[in-house]
Amino acid sequence: MAAVHPSITPELRSFIEAQRVFFVATAPSGAEGRVNVSPKGLDTFRVLGPTSVAYLDLTGSGNETAAHVGQNGRITFMFCAFEGKPRILRLYGKGRVVGGGDEEWNALLGRFGSLPGARQVIVVELDRIQTSCGFGVPRMTFAGERSELIQWAQARGEAGLREYRARNNSASIDGIKAPG
Repeated sequence: MAAVHPSITPELRSFIEAQRVFFVATAPSGAEGRVNVSPKGLDTFRVLGPTSVAYLDLTGSGNETAAHVGQNGRITFMFCAFEGKPRILRLYGKGRVVGGGDEEWNALLGRFGSLPGARQVIVVELDRIQTSCGFGVPRMTFAGERSELIQWAQARGEAGLREYRARNNSASIDGIKAPG
């Protein structure tokens, strides 16, 4: 059922690229604080190499992932097949946050195309790549992307997004400072 892989194979890369949604999980250091799991979509995930991945983090209601990754680097991604052959893929690793003022920003951003609300890229070096059966994951049909987040970011504009991030995204819900 479960298998550990030394790297992202061409087959696993194809699986990743076919998924319309993925999940990101992080947690603060120590016993206190909340574990965060966030669904992501809008074609914001990229395989950079056999053991390296990145996702474009768009402005949202919180900034838990960046706060936790900035504190301890731990991150897990999960992909589930909702169509076709059942499969779950988990990618475990250590991440880092790349923001607009960082040297790598433009090169990384170029891998994703232009999406309004882009606030940072989370780059992850993987230390475990694991597949499992996915027999318990329901079949679902993709109906389309939601446009609300993009429309919201466009309506705010860059100045409005900077103000929103300063007010709402500077720390996690547990008070951990977010990078940037």
